[in-house]
Amino acid sequence: MEWLDRGFVGLKTSSHSAFLSWRLLASDASDLRFLIYRKVSGKQKERLTDTALCQGTNYTDSSCIADRDIEYLLYSIKGEKEVLEATFVIKGSQEIRNYFEIPLKVPEGYTAADASVGDLDGDGQYELIVHQVGKGHDNAHLGLTDEPVFQAYRLDGKFLWEINLGKNIREGAHYTQFMVYDLNGDGKAEFVCKTADGTVDGIGRTLGNKDADYRDKDPKSTTYGKILHGPEYLTVFDGLTGKAISTVEYIPGRGEPQSWGDQKANRADRYLAAIAYLDGKKPSLIMCRGYYDRTALVAWDFDGKKLTKRWVFDTENADHHYEGQGFHNLAVADVDEDGRDEIIYGSMTVDDDGKGLYSSGLGHGDALHVTDLDPDREGLEIFAIHEHKGSSKGVGVSLRDARNGELLFSASIDEDVTRGVAASIDPNHRGAYMWWLARDSAYNMQGIAVGPRPRFVNFLIWWDGDLSRELLDDTQIAKYNEGVIFKAEGVSSINGTKRTPNLSVDLFGDWREELILRSIDNKSLRIYMSSIPTSFRMTTLMHDPVYRLGIAWQNVAYNQPPHTGFYLGPEMKQVPKPYLNLVRHRD
Repeated sequence: MEWLDRGFVGLKTSSHSAFLSWRLLASDASDLRFLIYRKVSGKQKERLTDTALCQGTNYTDSSCIADRDIEYLLYSIKGEKEVLEATFVIKGSQEIRNYFEIPLKVPEGYTAADASVGDLDGDGQYELIVHQVGKGHDNAHLGLTDEPVFQAYRLDGKFLWEINLGKNIREGAHYTQFMVYDLNGDGKAEFVCKTADGTVDGIGRTLGNKDADYRDKDPKSTTYGKILHGPEYLTVFDGLTGKAISTVEYIPGRGEPQSWGDQKANRADRYLAAIAYLDGKKPSLIMCRGYYDRTALVAWDFDGKKLTKRWVFDTENADHHYEGQGFHNLAVADVDEDGRDEIIYGSMTVDDDGKGLYSSGLGHGDALHVTDLDPDREGLEIFAIHEHKGSSKGVGVSLRDARNGELLFSASIDEDVTRGVAASIDPNHRGAYMWWLARDSAYNMQGIAVGPRPRFVNFLIWWDGDLSRELLDDTQIAKYNEGVIFKAEGVSSINGTKRTPNLSVDLFGDWREELILRSIDNKSLRIYMSSIPTSFRMTTLMHDPVYRLGIAWQNVAYNQPPHTGFYLGPEMKQVPKPYLNLVRHRD
């Protein structure tokens, strides 16, 4: 797992107050105490905390001087010594606001879309990778698209690189899944995605034949704008420079499109991706193709120089119950508690060795939530919604045992359920609720209706000071049974009617999540941080393996919120201490 610094940040919240927040790390003692000092306009430092802080890792300075530059100093107490951990400066000229802003170099006609994070230079701070989207088309639609573009930025706004995937990669939610992760354990993250002839890397080099154009450009064709021919690649790029390091053939190739379910490359060009610790020690890249019919997952390892195939799971030429069970998203977790990750691929799960662990046979769906939803039941649970159209029949909503796929609860039989969520959202209730569009009620883990369905059925975020999760939709955050508690102004969500953020992530500060949204003028990304004090102390969510891998796959296809690998909610027990090897890059 990546080594992180304290993530010490601060915001001016009024003319006389500032909110400070920092990380607790997996390597910290649970009783580690902190002190806060400040320097005003370079003068001698003064101590703000009368006693050492031993609860939440945040602090409100209610006596700051708004028009002066203030340097805050965070110290930890180790033994009898005060150890300087981090500093942060709030300028006197800084506006009173609850967000940080990153200016963007958006190509003309493009919009900032899905984002991900990784420590690209190994300094313990995250950088941001942004998918810049021009004209795109869903797989089911015809037409030419713009070329997919990716850019990397430091959190201080410094532009690092741009990668253009070229005309032979189509733009749309299902085509370009990208992973940002430290794959070879050197403490610095790589960037990985599907590429083709004409892809230009971050240092200006072109992959393959720069003049190749495999698009169907005949407007009268039944596959106009689709790409049914030409080589397909998988490339690892250096995270700091964008330089292509290793390129291999994308496996499996498209082959005969009908093997995936149709002749128009609708189902052949459905891709998913993830990161998983298949041996329990090192991360592997999981690249996937297909989920409506034929389904294939391929695991790759990267040693810093080249990609090596670990295993292939492919239902081709096999009439079995793993075919057609995929979703528009996936999840990764150690569901059988053997110390190695499994890939929850919708209604089926693939084991760490690339063999099928089980298939529920419940079929395709749009949304998937994997975490400890029921704290009074051993192990993790899977909540899913399922698509049933026309003559298709079956379960519309399912709650399953993540270990073996046992059906624990089902509802909305023979209904096409398009959206649904499960999470611990009621601060007065231990355990999660389930809710979905086809019903007007929320249900507990026993399947009993407990109240009205929440207004929002899109996304989630940990935002306020308690342990329950809040509801996120578009640019608003709401609390169950209380209504909207926060609305971001001057920004927009992405992904159309799904109204998701560019990214929600525990980016810095304490364990609550930051909300990243693009400005309406498309000139910047805004990173919103909660300034609500909390006394709950918790290790950064990015040091929980399930949550960290959830951040890696959040951008994939129909974005879903990340979840932890433990129950996080009212009346929770102590957060489990992860046994992590924190990798720090040293030049």
